[in-house]
Amino acid sequence: MKRLILPLLALIAVGYASMSIVKNQPAFIKSDPPSPPPASVFSHTIAAVGIIEPNSEAVAIGTALDGVVEKVLVQVGESTKQGDPLFQLDARHLHAELGVRQATLESARARVKTAESVRSDAIDQLDRAQKLGGGSVISTDELMRRKFSLQAADAKLGEAQAEVAASEAQVRATETEIDRSIVRAPMDAEVLQLKVRVGEFAPAGQTTQPMLVIGRLRPLHVRVDVDEHEGWRVRAAARAMAHVRGNADLQTPLKFVRIEPMVVPKRSLSGDNTERVDTRVLQVIYEIADENLRLYVGQQMDIFIDDIAAQEKAAAGPGFTNDPIQGSQRRTHPVAEVPLRSE
Repeated sequence: MKRLILPLLALIAVGYASMSIVKNQPAFIKSDPPSPPPASVFSHTIAAVGIIEPNSEAVAIGTALDGVVEKVLVQVGESTKQGDPLFQLDARHLHAELGVRQATLESARARVKTAESVRSDAIDQLDRAQKLGGGSVISTDELMRRKFSLQAADAKLGEAQAEVAASEAQVRATETEIDRSIVRAPMDAEVLQLKVRVGEFAPAGQTTQPMLVIGRLRPLHVRVDVDEHEGWRVRAAARAMAHVRGNADLQTPLKFVRIEPMVVPKRSLSGDNTERVDTRVLQVIYEIADENLRLYVGQQMDIFIDDIAAQEKAAAGPGFTNDPIQGSQRRTHPVAEVPLRSE
């Protein structure tokens, strides 16, 4: 009886451990996806991913001058016309400089008037000397001095006029700088992003994050990244269909716009410049045909492009392909002639 106790206890422990393991196993519940994956309507297709963008592309607005932002004159989603002010920098120092240069200009103009008066007097003195020069009233030396006085008056007048021209140029330059302190819209567009605030310092030149982004939204475009290995299959005349990410039932046909003629590294969808590039892509631009579809700039879409090249190859039959060089069909693999065996 004692010999059976240990095996019996071991058997009970094994059974308890097995029951515990079975109870603690996670329960797998079958769940349907919230939205079925998109499916192509074409018999032969090229699948790609696209990103919605304005038809003008996203234009990052910067400033040509360094300065503190004094006013922000637009809001996100607001429509702007070409030349409308977007934001304004603090330009008090430029206005002060303009006042100084305008005073310098007035002083230069006053010197011009003085030089004109001196020149008029020199002309009058020379005329009197020339009338009296034939007799013994005035000497030849006095006549020459008055001629030289007129020449000196002409030179002084020219110098004063040059100072006026330089002062006017300085005034125009300062007015131009004041106008450049107001950043204006380069085209008719909508404000897509606003990252500038009153009181912030706006550096001139390119920044890591654009202060303001604008673009034309009617109609929207989608930039499609086609893998470089499938780039040769894309045709301008091919039909294309776009599906909204998250809801494959929302779809719209696409209108071909252009093919970017340069294959570029695939960009990160997050926009991070440190993202590693794993492939190169051919970018194809399409126009969204359905303007009533609610889409947003930067949104991803699943794109299906009709593969005309595959259809032509299938229509040509096995062993044939379209030869663009010869302009006809050719056999890709020669078929060896096998002699028939005679019984």
